[in-house]
Amino acid sequence: MFKNNNDTKMSKNNNSNSPERLNRIVEGTTIEGNISSESNIRIDGFVKGVISTKGRLVVGVSGSISGDVICQNAEIEGKVNGSMKVGELLSLKSTSKIEGEVTTGKLSVEPGAVFAVKCSMGGVNPSNTKDLSKKDKETIVA
Repeated sequence: MFKNNNDTKMSKNNNSNSPERLNRIVEGTTIEGNISSESNIRIDGFVKGVISTKGRLVVGVSGSISGDVICQNAEIEGKVNGSMKVGELLSLKSTSKIEGEVTTGKLSVEPGAVFAVKCSMGGVNPSNTKDLSKKDKETIVA
């Protein structure tokens, strides 16, 4: 007779790309190691290692990554030094600085962004962005 509204809310929150399911690494935080997530990640601090998410990665203006990134979509305002494998769209804002290698489906670059990379666009298979090979994990840029 009465429908439980919690069932509807729970089903909405189970979506890994839902804004409610956001992992945050705030400014002033430093992490060394690998991060793996089913949902979105926002980095405003510093991460050294491999970051892998099935969702969206956002690197804020104060955010910095030294290592490898594997994600479905990415919006970069800060710095990334390493390889990036983005299944769909990589969006670089004017404050971003990217160095290394990039493989992405689509690329958007605002004027002012620094994009010093070897880039491959187009045929990225999202299933290939899930894991780096052992060799890739050992060659994280310092």
